[in-house]
Amino acid sequence: MNIGQIPLKFARREPEREALVDITNQRRVTFGAFDERVCRLSNALLARSGVTKGSRIAILAKNCIEYMEVMYACARVGLIAQPLNWRLGKEELKRILLDGEPELLIASEEFRRDAIDVAGLANVHDVLCFGANSDYERSLDAASAAEPMTAGSVGGEDPALILYTGGTTGESKGALHTHHSLYMGMLNQTVAERIVPTDVYMLTGQMFHIPVALAMNYMAHGCPVVLINFEAKLALQVIQQEKVSAFLGITTMLNWMMAEDGFGDYDLSSLRNIQYGGGPMPRSVVADALEKFPCTLIQGYGQTEGMTMSFLAQEDHADALAGKHPERLSSCGREGFVTSIRVVDPEGLEVPKDGETAGEIIVQSEANMVGYWRRPDLTSETIRKDWMWTGDIATWDGQGYLFIVDRAKDMIISGGENTYSTQVEAAIHQHPAVLEVAVFGIPDEEWGESVKAVVVLKPGRQATTDEIITSASEHLASYQKPKSVDFAEALPKAPTGKILKRELRDPYWQGSSI
Repeated sequence: MNIGQIPLKFARREPEREALVDITNQRRVTFGAFDERVCRLSNALLARSGVTKGSRIAILAKNCIEYMEVMYACARVGLIAQPLNWRLGKEELKRILLDGEPELLIASEEFRRDAIDVAGLANVHDVLCFGANSDYERSLDAASAAEPMTAGSVGGEDPALILYTGGTTGESKGALHTHHSLYMGMLNQTVAERIVPTDVYMLTGQMFHIPVALAMNYMAHGCPVVLINFEAKLALQVIQQEKVSAFLGITTMLNWMMAEDGFGDYDLSSLRNIQYGGGPMPRSVVADALEKFPCTLIQGYGQTEGMTMSFLAQEDHADALAGKHPERLSSCGREGFVTSIRVVDPEGLEVPKDGETAGEIIVQSEANMVGYWRRPDLTSETIRKDWMWTGDIATWDGQGYLFIVDRAKDMIISGGENTYSTQVEAAIHQHPAVLEVAVFGIPDEEWGESVKAVVVLKPGRQATTDEIITSASEHLASYQKPKSVDFAEALPKAPTGKILKRELRDPYWQGSSI
C-alpha cells in the first residue's frame, strides 16, 4: 500500500468527484485535479537538488489544500513528511528541524518570514512558499503531470511520516510511521467509525498531528474532506453548509461547540457520527453531548505513537444512556480491530480484570510507530518485545473495557494515598458552571502533595473557589478533594487537545525540596 496513491483510485474512477473543500481559502478541488497536482508536486520535489528517497520534507502551514498535496506527494515517491506545529516558538521549531534534517521546508505565505528565519537557524538551505503566483505554483506548472516513475516501488515498511508528540510530559519526540502502520491505523478507524462512501468528513484538528491520517482515510473511501482551522462557531456553520456527516472533536472542541450561543439553531441533521478523544471526558459532558448532537458518538483513545488504539462503540454510548452499564461512559472502550491491549504491572504481568487494580496500558498493533526518529534509547524503553508501553494508567473490567485513571506522571500521592487527577476532574465537572478543569499535585510540607485545580468557566457563568470545592467534595473522599482552586481563561494544550498539566504544575515544584 502506497499511502500517496490514495487520491489516484478516485481520480481514475470519478475524476469530477469532490475531494477537498478548503473553507479558509474558499477553494474546492476534485479528485482528478487534486491527483494531477500531487503528481506534479511529486515530480517537482524529486527534481530538486539533494532530494532522494528517504529525504525529509518539512511543512509549516495551517490546514489547506496545499498541505494535503505535500503529504500525498511525499508519500507517493518515498519522501518523509515532517509536519511542523506552527504554534511553537522558533527555538522549538529549530530543535525539530535539527532533529529531522529536512532537505526542504515548504511553508504557506502566512509563515514565509518565520520559515526563512527558522530554516536559517537550523541550516535548512531550501525554502519553498506557496500562494498565488508563488515559486510553489511555478514548480508545479513546470513539472510533469505523469505518475512518478518511482511510485510503484514505494510502500509497506518505507517510512512516510514523522509526527511529533504533543509533549505532555516534556520535550516532544518524533514518532516515525510507515505506509503500513498508517494503513493499519486507517483500517482500525474504518471499522470503528463505520465509514461509508456517502460521508462528508470535517477535519477539525491540525494536519501537523495524527488527525491528518484520519482525514486521508476518508479520502481513501472517496469521501470529500472539509478543511477548517477550528473555531466553534465556524465548525457549526460548516456542518450546516457542507452537510458534514462525521468529524473528530476533542473534548475541548465539543465543549466549546455546545457552549456556543444559538447552538440549537444550527441544522446539524447531516451528522452521522462524532468521534471524540484527546483525553478522558467526564460522564456529565458525554451525556450532554449525546443529548445535544443528533448522531451517534464513539470515543477513540490513542497516541501519536499508536494512532487510535481503543474505542468506546456507538452501542456502548446508547446502552449507557439507557441505563445498561452507565459506568462505561467513563471508559475509553476496548481494543480496536487491529489492536491487542493489556493492562500490566511494572513487571509486565496482567493485572486482574476487576475494575479496581490499576496498571499501565500496553499495546501491540501493526498501527504502532516503528520507533522514535533517531532515538533508539527511547524506542527501546517504549517498545518492548513488540508491545508499546503508553505511560497511561488504567483499570479494566471482565469484558476488557479500559478505564484510564491517569498518566503515570500525573498521579498525586498525598499522605500516602494515591489520588487520580481524572477522578477529581470528573467531580469538579459536576458543577454546572465548569467548562474545563486541570488537576495536579503541588508541594505540601505536611502531606507531600496537595490537590490543586485550575478551572475554566463557561461563558457568562460564575463560581467561587468554595463553591467548586464544596460541589466536588460531594463525589470524593476527603483526601481527594482540591485544597485550592485557580480560575483561568484557558488551559495550555498540546496539538492533540490534551491539557499540558506540566506547564501548570512545574512552576510550583521549581526549587521545592519535597
